[in-house]
Amino acid sequence: MIAPLINQATRCTIIALLLLLGAGGCGTPSFLITPVSSSNRLEETVVQSGQKFFGNDKIAIIELEGMLANARAGGLLQATENPVSKFVQQLNQAERDTRVKAVVLRVNSPGGTVTASDNLYEQVIRFKQRSHKPVVACALEVSASGAYYVSCAADRIVASPTSVVGSIGVILNTFDASGAMAKIGLKNEAIKSGAYKDIGSPFRPIKDDERQLMQALVDEYYARFSSIVTTNRHLSSPDVIHRATDGRVFSGMQALAMGLIDQTGTLEDAIDLARKLSNAPTASAIMYRRPYAYGGSIYASTEVPNPQANVLHLDVPIVSRELLPTGFYYLWDR
Repeated sequence: MIAPLINQATRCTIIALLLLLGAGGCGTPSFLITPVSSSNRLEETVVQSGQKFFGNDKIAIIELEGMLANARAGGLLQATENPVSKFVQQLNQAERDTRVKAVVLRVNSPGGTVTASDNLYEQVIRFKQRSHKPVVACALEVSASGAYYVSCAADRIVASPTSVVGSIGVILNTFDASGAMAKIGLKNEAIKSGAYKDIGSPFRPIKDDERQLMQALVDEYYARFSSIVTTNRHLSSPDVIHRATDGRVFSGMQALAMGLIDQTGTLEDAIDLARKLSNAPTASAIMYRRPYAYGGSIYASTEVPNPQANVLHLDVPIVSRELLPTGFYYLWDR
């Protein structure tokens, strides 16, 4: 009997609300209630028309945006999406569709975790090996650290002259709160199974041997990043390699001069390059979106919030916006 009573009460509330709005006249604000699908499918949307008379070829634009982490992003009343999962789903759909002749990665990200960046890179490599379809990466505002790592899997990289490119390296942020705790009379005592179980704890200073262990991991991840850059971008000059991989960022023009990108241009230029590489000059450009996601043009955002270059404003799941979770990052951390 509880469910019918709730349904009846809900109906009465809606009717009363409608009568109240109707009685208020034309000046009363109106509300549009739209049922939203909870489907996990991707819908294809044409964002730039081709010449249909000559065929139905397509170039798929796939976003690589925001914080790259294998976790859901978003919060209360916001869309939640795992960027790694969605990226793989989009690649798979582009691979299965024989009319998709090439992929353009629309990059706007300061990077993310080491593992998520590496997984996305491997997904692009495997997509190319299985499908034999060319991939063009296009940097918008930011293609830094992990985002540039993923871009290195592309056949060509395009960036705006004013894009921020680079930040090649690894970072592990730790902090020591033991001084502040001492001032208020707090002391941490960890009961642990091994000497290094609480390594990096914010409740005490890091020891020299612990620093060496963590530095060894940072060096290992950095060596992998550097190898991917020098191999995929065919960098051979020791001076160029040193400057390119010391963690600094470059403008699009500087990145072009160093060989970190292939050309400067817009997203439209990247799409045209993808058409050329795939021998599909009349192809239309399409994007994959969840049902009811926002559309409009090749630059339109989807349901995932726009990226922020400043690490303090990244939407990181499970933690506050002011503090990144402990871990190793390919991230432009400024």
